[in-house]
Amino acid sequence: MLENITSQPIFGFSLCVGAYTIALSVKRRFNYTLLNPLLVGALIVIAILSVFKIPLESFLTGANFVSMFLGPATAALAISMYNQLDTIKKNLLPILVGSVVGAATAVASILLLCKMFGLNAEMTASLLPKSITTAFGTELSKQLGGIVPITVAAISTTGIFGAITAPYLIKLFKIKNPVASGLAIGASSHVLGTSKAIELGEVEGSVSSIAVGLCGIITVIIAIFVRF
Repeated sequence: MLENITSQPIFGFSLCVGAYTIALSVKRRFNYTLLNPLLVGALIVIAILSVFKIPLESFLTGANFVSMFLGPATAALAISMYNQLDTIKKNLLPILVGSVVGAATAVASILLLCKMFGLNAEMTASLLPKSITTAFGTELSKQLGGIVPITVAAISTTGIFGAITAPYLIKLFKIKNPVASGLAIGASSHVLGTSKAIELGEVEGSVSSIAVGLCGIITVIIAIFVRF
């Protein structure tokens, strides 16, 4: 009976939506930074799959439909960008320079760490896109010969970590400029970090959205010339 239910595409999709809805309720109830909805939602899904011994393939049959919303959700960030168009124009050069530096630093740090820990080319290719959004990262991983599931895990971990730590790091380093805050978040933790930037303010959210796109493009360009 359970196998018949879990093999249906609606199961994986419903589990994703249900887990995230519960995670949002938990976040609103306790309002604690560590209770990131994506992290809590993922833990709920993992727990259910483990307890009931549901095959990952059965879950992914419906869960993959969720990825269809990734593109539209990313495109929707253009609304906040449009609302802050004047601010973006005034700070265009710092945003461009910051995005280049952020993307280059992310790639260089991965290459250095992979070399230090003796990881092979396949693992390096899988981890290289960890600081860009999934839409860019998965395709780049495929082109470089990486393992896409590892890439997705690395991207998710980076985004969640950025979303959780961003408010603390901004306070720690006493960053007062909202443009600088948004740029740092978007360049280092892509769309997941941007969700936190939007909570901090519309300027932070709009600049972070731009950084996500720019860093994705710049990372792809840098990766063309990388040899590992």
